[in-house]
Amino acid sequence: MGAMYVKHKRKSKAKRILLIVGIIFAILILGTGGFAYYVYHSIHKTADKVYKPLKNDKNKDLPLKKQTAPSINILLLGVDERPHDKGRSDTMIVATLNPKTQKMLMTSIPRDTRVQIPGRNGHSKINAAYAYGNEELAVETVEKIFNIDISYYVKVNMEGLRDLVDAVGGVTVNNDITWADEGFYKKGYVYKKGEIFLDGPKAIGYVRMRHKDPRGDFGRNLRQRQVIEAVLEKGMHLSSVTNMQRILNVLGDNVSTNLSFDDMKRLVTDYRGAANHITDYETKGTPKYMDGVSWVIVEDQEFQHVHDLIVNFANEK
Repeated sequence: MGAMYVKHKRKSKAKRILLIVGIIFAILILGTGGFAYYVYHSIHKTADKVYKPLKNDKNKDLPLKKQTAPSINILLLGVDERPHDKGRSDTMIVATLNPKTQKMLMTSIPRDTRVQIPGRNGHSKINAAYAYGNEELAVETVEKIFNIDISYYVKVNMEGLRDLVDAVGGVTVNNDITWADEGFYKKGYVYKKGEIFLDGPKAIGYVRMRHKDPRGDFGRNLRQRQVIEAVLEKGMHLSSVTNMQRILNVLGDNVSTNLSFDDMKRLVTDYRGAANHITDYETKGTPKYMDGVSWVIVEDQEFQHVHDLIVNFANEK
């Protein structure tokens, strides 16, 4: 295993991939302005549209229903979903929110992690759990390998990122390497090193490139985080009802979660400070090519380490 990589980020750096739902929270907070009722009503409609409870939710004592706010784990799933192809969850992050300390731990899981998926024979890549059994099996698999409870999930279709970037009027990011597009936007188009502006189509090419980056998936995850952070930053400062509605339309078409509208309001009131104090952790593993398949091998000690990290973080006072 490589050395532990834990990085603390301030507010401007705190927004991570899949916290796209944070735009909804931010607009809820902004909804105290002159067009508060219109925005609040629109957000309520969007929240109802994206609400998709898990089958086992009815048998669970969901923590956000309790009077006292507890620490919670939310599984964030980024899926490349296309017509006639439900895709795999190529981005998987466990977000642990502690309302007592007002801190958040973001634990990333490599998509090629070799695991045993409940109900399946042999080993599979962890990102296949979603393909085999939707959000339920993705949650169950992560719960099993880390021995933790996950009450909530947020799934984002990464295809919607194009429309979301355009909805906020494009974004500016700091590209750290020069490379030519592999065809996701326009084959041969050069993304130059330095500060660059991205519209929706260019953003798709930017976040999907992997083979020309020596960091592989880790580099791609970095670019995804850059774009989502930039989208959130612009989204929280928009004051136009038209732009707000465009963003909500994109969210409604590309997000699903078992967080209800009331749950989202609870997050805003009881956990909002956690977005300013985020710790990142990347589950450590060793890339290995076995039987014609590329895997990331995570040792049992690392699974236990992540378990301890999450549980201790949740129990911190």
